[in-house]
Formats: sequence, structure tokens, C-alpha cells
Amino acid sequence: MREQGEKIVCRNREAARHYELEDRFEAGMVLLGTEVKSLREGKSQLKDSYCDFKNTELFLIGAHIAPYAMSKFFNHPPERPRKLLLRKPELKKLYSRVAERGYTIVPLKIYFKNGLAKLEIALARGKKLYDRREDIKKRDLERELQREAKHRKR
Repeated sequence: MREQGEKIVCRNREAARHYELEDRFEAGMVLLGTEVKSLREGKSQLKDSYCDFKNTELFLIGAHIAPYAMSKFFNHPPERPRKLLLRKPELKKLYSRVAERGYTIVPLKIYFKNGLAKLEIALARGKKLYDRREDIKKRDLERELQREAKHRKR
């Protein structure tokens, strides 16, 4: 019996800070049994991970899924490349955009949807330092405006 809904396992919080996220895709993952059990325990990390093409297939590289504690012999290497499952038109679109200069594919979150492990990826362009500073300024300005609006209500 499969569970309904979404259960988020881990997020890549650094992605929105360092990249401008454009198109988002949902990809399935080819996993081993011990990896799925470890994901269900929430023992994974997407920091410093990325997606890359090998021939015509897309792989998740650098994602850490901890070895399953209850398995003695049949455990997996924690940072092995994992194949991602997407439809051909999506793969072609991603491949053509990554071939352009400045684009990369960034993993955003791992989650379970209807009992299956999924990965949300985004086509992203790296932010420059001044872009990040502008984002901080905008955020601070919005905070100030909200504070003033709050004080005026009183």
C-alpha cells in the first residue's frame, strides 16, 4: 500500500541563493534498496551536488545518501552517481540549454510522491556577486516597508 501525498526528505537551500532558477522539472531516480530505506529515514544531503549529462543520460552527482544503518553487506557507496529519469523532450530541452554558456542543472529537493522517490531539478544560471547584493537590498527594503505598514496600523 502506497502512502499518498508528498514527503520532503531534503532541500538544497543554497541553490536559490547562488543561482537564478528558471525552469523546474520533476525527475525519478534509479536507486538501490538501501538508498530508499536511508532516504525514508531522512539521511541525505544535496549540498554541493549537481546534474550532468553522460552521453544522452542525466545523472545526479555529489548527492550524499548515508549508508543504511541496518544493512551489513549490501550497502551502497554514499556519493555514487545516480541516474535520473526524465522524458526525452525534457532531456533534449535540458541538454540544449546546458550546451549554452552559463546554464547548469541544480537539484532542489528530494521527496517521496505517492511512495516513489523524486528529485526536483531546475535549469539555473549562476548569480554574480552584485546580483546577490541586490537581492539582499530588495529583501531588506521589503522588510522595512512591512515594518512601517505594521506600525501605521497601530
